[in-house]
Amino acid sequence: MSDSELTEPLETEGGGEAAATETERLRLGGMALENGLLVYGPTHWAAAVRDRGGEIIVRSGKAPRLHRGVGSVPGVRGVARLAESMAVVPMVRASLPQARLPFEKPSVLAAGAMTTAIAALVRRGDRKHRFATELAISVIGLAPAIISLRGGNAAAYHGVEHKAIAAYEQGGDPTDPAVVEAAAKEHERCGSHLMAPMMLASVTGEALMRRAIEKPGLVAQTGVALAGVAASVEMFAYAERHPDGTFAKIFRKPGFELQKAVGTREPTAAQIEVGRAAIARLLDAEGATSPIGSHNSASR
Repeated sequence: MSDSELTEPLETEGGGEAAATETERLRLGGMALENGLLVYGPTHWAAAVRDRGGEIIVRSGKAPRLHRGVGSVPGVRGVARLAESMAVVPMVRASLPQARLPFEKPSVLAAGAMTTAIAALVRRGDRKHRFATELAISVIGLAPAIISLRGGNAAAYHGVEHKAIAAYEQGGDPTDPAVVEAAAKEHERCGSHLMAPMMLASVTGEALMRRAIEKPGLVAQTGVALAGVAASVEMFAYAERHPDGTFAKIFRKPGFELQKAVGTREPTAAQIEVGRAAIARLLDAEGATSPIGSHNSASR
C-alpha cells in the first residue's frame, strides 16, 4: 500500500474528531511520488514535482471528505479516511500531469502481474495448508512495493515527506532546508505501520474464508479485505492515542524497521527543495500559521 499518514486521530476521549487548537499545528499526511511529493491536511492537498526540465511545478486543491457522518463509527471511519487519502491521487494526476507515481513504472507493473499469477498457482496447488499458503502469498505480494521503493526516487521522497512533516509538527520551519534535513526520515504515523497487521489480518481472514468456502466470490473476498483494513486502522489509531504504551511500541516496531530498511532513504538537497515547495503551498492553502520566511523556493 502507499504510504499515507492518517491526518487526524479517529476519535478523541469525548468521541468526536480531534481539532487543532491555536497552540497545536495541523496534522499532515502525505504520499511520495517518483518525482516529487504529495501532502494533505484537513481541507486541502498540495503536490510538487520536478519536471524533466528540472523545474519545480506545484499545484493544490480541495481535499475530499468521505468520513463525514461516520467519524465515530469504529471500523468504518478508518476505511473512510484511507479512501480519502487514495481519492486525492487522481485529483493530483488531473491537476499535475507531470506527476509520476511509483507503481506506474514498468518494473513494478511487471512484478504486480507476476505476483498475481504466482498467487493463483500457489492457491491452486495447496488446498490443505491454508494459513501457510496465504502467508507465502502475502510475502510474495510485497515484491511490487519493494521494487517501487528501491528502484527509483520514491524512497528518497518518502524520506522528504517524513522530514518535512516532522519539521512542521515539531514547531520548526518546514521550508528551511536545514530544519528539514535535521528531522528524522522515519515517522510514527507512517502507513508502513499498517503493513504487518494488515498482512496478518489478510492471511488469517483468507485462510478461514477459503476453509469455509471452496470458491469464495467477490463479495466475500471484499468483505474479508475490508474487515482486515478496518481492524488494522483501529489498532493504528489506538497506538496513536497511547504512544507511550507497550502496545504502541510493539505495533510500530515492524513499521519502523521497514522504513529504515527499504521504505525511506536520505534525500538530496534538490529533493528536499521539492518537498519544501509542496508543504509551503499546503500551509498557504490551509491558511495555517507557520514560521515561513524567506526560505521558499521559486516554483510555479
